[in-house]
Amino acid sequence: MSKPQSGEQESQLDESSESEPETEEHPFHWPESADNRKSLTDRFAISESAEKDDARKIVTGDAKYTSDYASNFPNLLEGKVLRSEIAHGYVTNIDTSRAEQMDGVHTVLTPWSESVPEKPYTSAGQSYMEPSPYDMRVLRKKVRYVGDPIAAVAATDGRTAIQAMREIDVEYEQLDPVLDPETARSTAAPQVHDSETVENKLPGHDYERNVEAHAEGEIGDVSAAYEEAEAREDWTVVESDWEMPYQSHLVPEPHTTISRRDEDDRLHVITSTQVPYHTRRQLAHLFDVPIRDIRVSKPRIGAGFGAKQSLLIEPIAVALSEAVGRPVKLQTTRREQFFAGRFRRPMSISMKSVVTDDGALKALDMETLSNSGAYGPHGLTVTGCAGTKPLPLYPNTPNMRFEMDAVHTNLPVPGAMRGYGAPQGHFAVEGHIGEVADAIDMDPIELRRKNMVENGDLDEASGITSGGEGHVRRIRSCGLEDCIDRGKDAIGWGDLKQPDAEHEHRAVGMALSAQGSGVAGDELGAAHIKMNEDGSFILQTGAVDTGPGADTAMSQIASEVLKVDPADIVVQPSDTDISPFDYGAYASSTTYVTGHAVKKAAADAADSIRRIGARMLEIPEARVELDGGSVVDTESANSVSIEAVGYESIYGEANREQIMGQASHSTDQSPPPYGAQFADVTVDDSTGEFTVNKLVFAVDCGTAINPKLAEGQVEGAMHMSYEYAVSGGLEFDEQGRPLTTDFREYGMPTTADQPPLESILVETHEPTGPFGAKSVGEVPTNAVPPALSNAIDRAVDVRIRDLPITAEKIAAKLNE
Repeated sequence: MSKPQSGEQESQLDESSESEPETEEHPFHWPESADNRKSLTDRFAISESAEKDDARKIVTGDAKYTSDYASNFPNLLEGKVLRSEIAHGYVTNIDTSRAEQMDGVHTVLTPWSESVPEKPYTSAGQSYMEPSPYDMRVLRKKVRYVGDPIAAVAATDGRTAIQAMREIDVEYEQLDPVLDPETARSTAAPQVHDSETVENKLPGHDYERNVEAHAEGEIGDVSAAYEEAEAREDWTVVESDWEMPYQSHLVPEPHTTISRRDEDDRLHVITSTQVPYHTRRQLAHLFDVPIRDIRVSKPRIGAGFGAKQSLLIEPIAVALSEAVGRPVKLQTTRREQFFAGRFRRPMSISMKSVVTDDGALKALDMETLSNSGAYGPHGLTVTGCAGTKPLPLYPNTPNMRFEMDAVHTNLPVPGAMRGYGAPQGHFAVEGHIGEVADAIDMDPIELRRKNMVENGDLDEASGITSGGEGHVRRIRSCGLEDCIDRGKDAIGWGDLKQPDAEHEHRAVGMALSAQGSGVAGDELGAAHIKMNEDGSFILQTGAVDTGPGADTAMSQIASEVLKVDPADIVVQPSDTDISPFDYGAYASSTTYVTGHAVKKAAADAADSIRRIGARMLEIPEARVELDGGSVVDTESANSVSIEAVGYESIYGEANREQIMGQASHSTDQSPPPYGAQFADVTVDDSTGEFTVNKLVFAVDCGTAINPKLAEGQVEGAMHMSYEYAVSGGLEFDEQGRPLTTDFREYGMPTTADQPPLESILVETHEPTGPFGAKSVGEVPTNAVPPALSNAIDRAVDVRIRDLPITAEKIAAKLNE
């Protein structure tokens, strides 16, 4: 039997041992690796703030994004898209003759071009079949918003492509647009979609009334609660209406795609996507290409936030490259990102509740109307999450009702965005809870404590649109009480110093937050890990690191199982030819779902390492464990390095094998992370101007795999939530033309505008999560708007129920 030389094996045998086992000679020298050892008492990787694996590459400019791969293809062409200038109508003619005659122009495509598919599809990067209607085409004969793609150009460079677009003449038959969903629901409104042209329709659709989807559900009997409230003096009914606008993702990297045929005549799409495998499947169906003949590669991504969970420009890039037989790069402009991308969905939410004088919620009633814009990706699911994320914060409310309509208009297309409907829902629910506290003169924290979710509660509300049936879940980890306590202390609740000026008033508002960890029953992550002969590892997953450090977290999870340094684990980027399958980066699923797959795959590899290590130590496998880069005999403390195991497994004299592990993970669980948001604000009652002095978010994310990265997620999400609360959003004229087309017009808060942020990690242990982890990336996105609205109300007794919150709105309310 082959064993490492004595330098690789610690000899700490008992005095009673007869003798040290003889060491057999090897035909090669075992490499030294003793400097990799750690003591048995050291903790390895979990809950350690390991450096983000790509941090240095990003700050030095060495990280490669999709655009950087253009130089790999000397004959690459640049693509540009011609978009509709009207909000509603038919394209009756496109004259491309002048553009086609220009030097450097290689092709001009229109909806009638041979390489442009006519079949309907959805841009939503969701599981199959997508819970989104197939209602769009690659290039459109009927246009439904200003920005619809109607033609595309491929030329030798971008400047030539732009000049060619200006030479294209388009004729329209113009139709009246409909720009708000309430009007759109009328049978007299212009019809955005003909039902006959839509496939994969959603439940409750009514295209004659522009309704993409309708859903409703009830727990208990809300109407009966209203009736009882009318008969009782100690029950109060509270009603309020809430409005939320569009929000842009503001990603630093625009959508970028390179499409080409490789040397084997396979379609290779390099693209900034959050969902490589969904993209591959959707392109295969759309272009009638076998899945085996499509490869989707995801380089580093300059942020996603849900914007890149969409098949936005990939079909046009593929159509162009297929038409010319050359690689084509297509990248949206910054201007296009503001009207032809994807956005957070505008919503109107009506809240109504019943509460007793002592603060017991008896009913919560929520009616949601969402603006689906011109097409329907994510319409049903995002609008549903406006109810199914915040309502479970109060699971012991005996009567709940939720009703939703997703309605088409002739405005830009919403899609997935960080929080996925939950920010809109939390603004309404948590703002309304603040009003309930006012109505019964109760401290808002006391009211929440009396009604909020606790560990062990049974949650029906997360499945309310299905009547709760089959969607009831037991809450196995909830640190919300600690989140409130620690956030309250950090913000100084009840201990604020008032400004000296009489016209300035300071107060703190708060709001609770909940999210999910993946999509319950609709997730799959897979992982493969192999060991090199020097004891290092290559980890492959289909998960997509969009910037927050998912690859680092995956290496830490594998490291914790294998008891090696995370730096010895190389995580490869997602590539459908190489990586195992994964649904992609959305719904806060990566750590919880893919992390589980990584843990199981690493355990599979660890079994082989222990088996071979025990053989080398000539002891039973049950006596060994992994520690500090070694296989250790738990009785004698003799050890053999993992590096030695690697060489033995590949070059040894018998039973050679590649040590590797693989696993998949799917689950019907989606444990919610929780949080408490606090906002400290000073309001000038003479002008309505306000200053946010500090934002604090305390989050229960289970076990924080990497605390520093988790804190970064909280701070980034709070910034996005703050922007949603106070920025201008997107504006349009009466014909649906965009008025907001750049960062300056959008009004994104700059670094100088950002209030101080404090993130607090309240660790619990989620028994269904890898090492007790839940998600953290979205839950802090939900609660700044309601916390700020509540703070302003507590400061000057003015309630703002429509975003953004501005000084002008506060002043107008004060003047009333």
